[in-house]
Amino acid sequence: MSFRLRFTLEAKSDLERLYGFLAEQDLEAAERALDVIDRAWTILEEFPFSCRKAEDSNPFVREIVIPFGSAGYVALFEIENQQTVTVLAVRHQREDDYR
Repeated sequence: MSFRLRFTLEAKSDLERLYGFLAEQDLEAAERALDVIDRAWTILEEFPFSCRKAEDSNPFVREIVIPFGSAGYVALFEIENQQTVTVLAVRHQREDDYR
């Protein structure tokens, strides 16, 4: 079974912010990072329950760790129903928390 992937406006904004930050330093690395992040979405479309739980109280809110370089990214998402996964936020692993 394959899930449909949706993004909140906040998640889209996070991706733009993360790309812009890295692109200022290294455009090629920013493009590679987006490619790695895009590949991670495939996991969410096929196996969202394989990712770690983000909240003890809600087993449907989860995180996927996306390795990149010496750190990487973490995406917060919710399994809405049997057909839809919504990406809520994306952050760099060295950031304090989701914005």
